[in-house]
Amino acid sequence: MARIAGITLPLDKRVEIGLTYIFGIGHSKSSRILLEAKIDKDKKVKDLTEDEVKKIREVIEKKEKIEGDLRKEVTQNIKRLVDIGSYRGLRHKRRLPVRGQRTKTNARTRKGPRGQTIKKVKTKLK
Repeated sequence: MARIAGITLPLDKRVEIGLTYIFGIGHSKSSRILLEAKIDKDKKVKDLTEDEVKKIREVIEKKEKIEGDLRKEVTQNIKRLVDIGSYRGLRHKRRLPVRGQRTKTNARTRKGPRGQTIKKVKTKLK
């Protein structure tokens, strides 16, 4: 069982893909890590030896900021933007898209589900 940075990697996947389950490691970063650790990227996670897992862990600890530390840094960056009152900070505070996307249509992921609109019913006056 390969456990790196508190994350259990899926055993049936290739190592290159399994590493992407760790927050802060994407496809290109996982390739670089495996290249530096001199491990075949097509190898399955269940076929890794303890020494190989140890090499991967050392490379990650030495070079990368991942999981809790990275999440904390991202949260602090957003809090800083909100505190100084920048435009991006206001967009974060109002839970709207931050990077210039349109909001008249789309942006449902960021804004949440549509609110119910009340239909005006015309009543007949007699």
